[in-house]
Amino acid sequence: MAAPDARTLATLLATLDDASLAALLDERRIPPSVGWDDYFDAADALLDPASVGRGLASLSREPAEALSTAVARSQAVAPGSARDRLVRSALVTPDGEPYRAVASACPPLPPASDLPRSAETVTEQDAAQAAERAFASATSLADVLQSALALPLTRIGSGALGASDRRRLVDAHAVETADAADELLAIAAAAGLVAGTDRHWLVTSRGVEWLTLRTVSRWHEVARRVRDALPAGLRRSGEGWIPVPQWPDAYPFDPSWPERAERWRVLFMRWALISPRGAVPPWAAALAEGEDADEATLQALLPTEVDRVFLQNDLTAIAPGPLEPALDMRLRSMAHRETRAQASTYRFTAESLSAALTAGETAESLREFLSSLSLTGLPQPLAYEIERNARRHGNVQVGPDGIGNTRVTADDRSLLQALAVDQALRPLGLVMDADGLLTRSTPETTFWMLADARYPVTAVDVEGRPRMLDRHRVAAEAPLRPATEVYAALLARLREAHDTDADSAWLGRELDQAVRAHAVLVIVVRLPDGSNREITMEATGLGGGRLRGRDRVADVERTLPVSSIVSIRPATA
Repeated sequence: MAAPDARTLATLLATLDDASLAALLDERRIPPSVGWDDYFDAADALLDPASVGRGLASLSREPAEALSTAVARSQAVAPGSARDRLVRSALVTPDGEPYRAVASACPPLPPASDLPRSAETVTEQDAAQAAERAFASATSLADVLQSALALPLTRIGSGALGASDRRRLVDAHAVETADAADELLAIAAAAGLVAGTDRHWLVTSRGVEWLTLRTVSRWHEVARRVRDALPAGLRRSGEGWIPVPQWPDAYPFDPSWPERAERWRVLFMRWALISPRGAVPPWAAALAEGEDADEATLQALLPTEVDRVFLQNDLTAIAPGPLEPALDMRLRSMAHRETRAQASTYRFTAESLSAALTAGETAESLREFLSSLSLTGLPQPLAYEIERNARRHGNVQVGPDGIGNTRVTADDRSLLQALAVDQALRPLGLVMDADGLLTRSTPETTFWMLADARYPVTAVDVEGRPRMLDRHRVAAEAPLRPATEVYAALLARLREAHDTDADSAWLGRELDQAVRAHAVLVIVVRLPDGSNREITMEATGLGGGRLRGRDRVADVERTLPVSSIVSIRPATA
């Protein structure tokens, strides 16, 4: 028969609101598709040793200490926040008594480490080095996102970055080492700047917006989001974070926690939220308390960003300092960045200018932007290269024809004929008519296939006006589903099956289990005159509101109305 603890827990589960019950199921990592029929099934499953182990692993230091003490002393957990947490986790009864399955599974509490319980005071040198890391990490992460926009990063089965993309980021000088690439990607994921699909890491719309921010704002935005992503056991009153030396002891019953704690420490150090010794830089002190960072203090330690460059006759641009992020993004859409340092170098090529024109720039917009950006005017060689590429670029136009097809046009009829027979464009199914070529593919698909085949193509709208296309593949917005929504079907099934008469429901469950096991029971039955009588019988059947079995004393078959049964207990040998 089911243990009394399961009845106590089932009764508690029935009293929880949807949010509390869903949070409990989520903490225990219960699959939403689990086939429970009622709260008694839920209670049995939650008291299973494997589920209890997951519940223990989720306990932070304070409730873990309270539970361990209660188990060791065979007493209830004292009233307070720790008991409330343990009740919510279905590890103790509302009175604080550990369930038997929990007491059996609860190991002795590992001793806290002998590390200092608070972080060291930050030194002036620590602050300067942290500011350098803040600038370098924010700049590198921007390069990683730019690279991911141009070509999605590979995501392997474990969720990590693919080895080839690690090398690509290192070779492109976006990061210094492969480890730095992994750490920055983990930071970006925690901050919501990238999202993982089955095979790729994609930049989110939030990540695209982040790229337009100034460096200090980039750092602060990620710092806030990474802090808020910390596990609850590392948070101070749900706001800032506890001293870093305490992190390894935050989840004492979770054997995997020390490795995870070290991972968080590395990420915090990479983003300059802490020093290697765990000290918090002065501009991040408020963040550690749950407030916003002091951007002005950090900004004073960062290199000054510039908004002008030197345009050279050799088709290069030299920024005399870190270029403002928004300007850097646009300049890199038309020139290849060759070096990245305090002074960065960009090179214009026919390919880079053609890519800018393909993306929607015009000769006029390129001249206007570069003239406003330049400290030395627009050099004649660069102006000539822009004009040359612009003249060639508009030869092929792609746009909707107004009736559901895509039309490809060009002044040169022979060029259209070349497009029609180009094997690389065969999937488009181009068909010649009097005005050009028609295809059922979308204008966007047609445009990018022509661009990839290196044709001088321009996107136009239905009126023939040039329009800008963005090829960047951005992660689809995946709304965060609350636990109540994830477990909605299961919660509804449990509520529907719940019998308001808990005693009757529990008795029915015990009788059903006894019949399945052919158990011998001592049954207390209420007689018509109001008195009680004990009958010892082997349960053999249950149905129609009656229990059937063999009376072990009288050695006869009996049928008892379930409504007359007051209580049951296992018969002793």
